[in-house]
Parts: sequence; structure tokens; C-alpha cells
Amino acid sequence: MQLNHTHDVTATSWLESANAAGCDFPVQNLPFSVFRRTGSNEAFRGGVAIGDQVIDLAALNRADCLEGLAAKAAGQCTQSVLNDFLAMGPAAWQALRHALFALLQSTASATSVAAVRACLVPQGTVEYAVPTRIGDYTDFYTSIHHALNIGKMFRPDEPITPNFQWVPIAYHGRASSIGVSGQMFRRPMGQAMPPGASAPVYGPCARLDYELELGIYIGQGNAQGEPIALDQAEPHVFGICLLNDWSARDIQFWEMAPLGPFLGKNFATTISPWIVTLEALAPYRQPWSRPPGDPQPLAYLESKGNRAQGAIDIQLEVWLETAQQRARGLGAARLSHTSFRHQYWSVAQMVTHHTMGGCNLQPGDLLGSGTISGPTAQEAGALIELTEGGRKPVILDDGEQRGFLHDGDAVILKGWCEKPGHARIGFGQSQGEILPALGN
Repeated sequence: MQLNHTHDVTATSWLESANAAGCDFPVQNLPFSVFRRTGSNEAFRGGVAIGDQVIDLAALNRADCLEGLAAKAAGQCTQSVLNDFLAMGPAAWQALRHALFALLQSTASATSVAAVRACLVPQGTVEYAVPTRIGDYTDFYTSIHHALNIGKMFRPDEPITPNFQWVPIAYHGRASSIGVSGQMFRRPMGQAMPPGASAPVYGPCARLDYELELGIYIGQGNAQGEPIALDQAEPHVFGICLLNDWSARDIQFWEMAPLGPFLGKNFATTISPWIVTLEALAPYRQPWSRPPGDPQPLAYLESKGNRAQGAIDIQLEVWLETAQQRARGLGAARLSHTSFRHQYWSVAQMVTHHTMGGCNLQPGDLLGSGTISGPTAQEAGALIELTEGGRKPVILDDGEQRGFLHDGDAVILKGWCEKPGHARIGFGQSQGEILPALGN
């Protein structure tokens, strides 16, 4: 994707909070969500983040501030989910984003400023919902560092399965339990095989974990039986959010053979409310490469375009807030920091491979990137990696230790992009909290 005037680092907004250092939502970002005022009976509708405010797209649509394709696109954002807007495709997404950029720039007319200001709602007064009707959710497994870290624990002689370097591996997950940041869920119950035991036991998960991932929203889909070529894959992607793929490790490892994840993954997935568009991420694209000694992609997963800018440098952090920290008014502890640029397979390769067998993706579908881990120990994207399977618990600043997650723990994912000569843009955060299990 080419850079344009919306990426200009010198551009500022008439809304001062959007110009603050470290702001996630400057005028160069403009991510989408669905929201309503907290505790109200209002309908959820589309919104766009700017500074510490949300632009109410339903109100903006009524104000007649937009015209042409941008107005039609805003009209589709008045609904409780963004599927119809996403189905309009890249031209409509760009038309609305560019029109909003013009209305929010410090050079906007006084009339425009007054009209848009009347459509702003403080972010501190709103609640969010999952922004699309997710028909299908697919979670990938695309970090070679994560695969190596996990594989060495259980298969030290062959830590990576033979197919990992040839194919973007994935499984079909559960869409119904996906929740937006602030999600609270019960520790899952299930079967597990204790070490040295001859029969499984049933009870609360004892090895609950998080997985640092990104969520990839499909925009326009494809017809069943019509694969998406690699160089055409990204126009089918609307944008990206943060995603926590909660994992019940003891349940997961007992049940996975031979069909893969089930109860170990289906109880909760927590996403951030904001979708950062691929257009906003254009300045942070990087070349995608494969180490020369590794298998190179088959022809359908290979292209000059993907090699030139298939990777995206999204900085990511995991933070943990325990119940004890919360009660004492202490801040959360940072557990790890890595970047999405390390991923072994690109977003485009995930989309293309997903459709190669004839699968039809639909607007609003969600893909998980798979756990994002970097090459160093401090860049691990899951607690099972950081603690080497729980054997070496992390020690928090207040002296607490964690091999796996406890009831009352909240995991917070943060993400942002920054680069010299370009504005810093952020993803907000994904936060989820663990409640005690029900039943036994």
C-alpha cells in the first residue's frame, strides 16, 4: 500500500488530545469500533477514535458533513456491527477515512469543526461491543519462535513439526465466546492427565495461560471455490486488532491428539475494541523474508510484493495485574515486549492459504495471527514460554510468583507502531480478567 497525505507526520488535529505525545489515536490513525454510552439503552453504532474522543458516525451521518462514497460508507456504520461497511471494500474504506482526516485536521473550516465537535463522545464515557458479526473465526500458528519454545519442552529432538515451515497452520475456533476488552470469564473446567497418572481427572484448569496475538478482520470476502491470490489478499483485509487467545494448557495438551484444540481454547478470546486499518499501518511495513537455509514458500505463497512489504512492525506488550496488586493500588507488571515483524508467515499468506481449498471468507470474519513471540526469552508471547512450562515462575515486583495464571488475574495486551519520520499510532488495549471456575 502506498503512503499518502494521511500519513504526513506534520499533520495535526484541532482536537488537542489527538496531538499529545504518546497518544494512541492521532489524526494519522482513525481506527473503527462500535460503541454506545455506558449504561445507556442506546443502540451500538460505529465510531472512530480521535485523541480521547469517539466520533459518533451515526451523528456525523445525520449532520450531512460527508458526501459521495464517504457518506454512503458512513451510512453503513450506523448499524450495530460493521459487516456491511467492511463488505463495501477498499475504495469505500479509504473514502471515509480520508474524509474524516480532512474534517479533523487543524486546517478544517470553523463550520466543519463545529459540526464534528457536536458528534464527539468522550472515550471515558462509552462501552464497546465486538465490532463485527463474526461468522467464522480461524486461529493460526505462525511464530517459529513460539513453535520452537513449545516444541523443545515436549519434543526436544524434533521441536518443529515437519509441516510448520511449509504451510500456515490453523484451526477453526469458537466465535461465540469472543469478547471485547473488559471481558471477564470463568476458569474453564475440563479433563486433564496429571503427570505420572494412568487416568485423566476432571476439574478446574490448573495451567491457565494467555497468548499474545493480533486479530485480522476480513473485509470483502471471496466466492466459494475461488481462491484469493497472494498479491490480491490484502485488499480483502480491513484491519487489525489485539487478540488474547486464552489457553487451558492442561486441558489442551490432553485433548489435542488427533484433531487439535477444543475445550482448551473455546471458553474465551478477548479482543481490543479498535480496528486499525491496513491503510493506517502502511508506514510500518517491512520486507518479509525467510532464512536462506529454511524451506522457501511454495509458488502460491510467494510473490515480490509480499517479499517487499509483507511484514508489519507492530510493537506489542503483555502486562499482568493480579488481584493483590489491584487491592493495593499497585500498577500492572510488564511481562514481555516483542514485534509482529518476527512472524514466520505474513497476513497475506494466511489469507491466501485459508482460501486455497475453496473456503469462502466473509465480511467480518476474524483470523488470529497465532502467538507472537520474538527470538529472545523476553519476547515470549505466552506464560508457558516465559516460565518454561511453569518450572521457572516469573517473580513480580510485589513478590508474587506466576507459573500460570491465578483467579483474579487480569492480562492486558498493548500495541503500537512508531518510526522516525512518522506519527506514533496505537491499538488501545485488550484486557481480560479470570473469575473462579463454576462446578467441579
